[in-house]
Amino acid sequence: MHRPLIIGITGGIGSGKSTLSELLRAEGYSVYDSDLEARRLQNEHSVMRRKMVDLFGEEIYTPRGLNRQALAELVFSRPDLLLKLNNIVHPLVMEDFNTWVSHRFPKKILFIESAILFESGFDKLVDLVILITASEEVRIERVMKRDGVTAEYVKSRMGHQLSEEEKMDLSDFVIRTDDNKPLEVKMRKIIKELLQRRTDEMLKSEI
Repeated sequence: MHRPLIIGITGGIGSGKSTLSELLRAEGYSVYDSDLEARRLQNEHSVMRRKMVDLFGEEIYTPRGLNRQALAELVFSRPDLLLKLNNIVHPLVMEDFNTWVSHRFPKKILFIESAILFESGFDKLVDLVILITASEEVRIERVMKRDGVTAEYVKSRMGHQLSEEEKMDLSDFVIRTDDNKPLEVKMRKIIKELLQRRTDEMLKSEI
């Protein structure tokens, strides 16, 4: 049985990653949302939860689950704590992703969406990377409108991620979302190429 081709989807805050993921799901493709699954695991995974409590104290959890606002306030001003948090979360999310993949054979292509694909090391789990990008001005405006936050807040979030230029150098496909051209058309063009690559790989393995 051939292993699925695993494609990473990444991009800075406000770039349009989630929009692409929703379009892919609408086309019948499976997409693992690493941020959403990390949130789930922080509440449900007993080992992760215990380590979170050991690091931040019992008060980091409320009866409703993880107090994400309190967590953000703690770690974004403390790089050392952010590193410790990532060292707890990322390995267990990777483990969860590998299990997710194993349950989706014999899919030809699977996707993982991650804003910090490169920063977290998740890029080691994928075969190819699609970068979704837009100008900084457009991304800031989108997030301000979406989340009701200030430009300064958005810029501080951007400061925790690699620059768009660095991500471009590390990616196999780049989709711009600020040129007013339909995202569906760009997506289908890349899907066509991915399917062709997958077919070529399968043929090579059979020779």
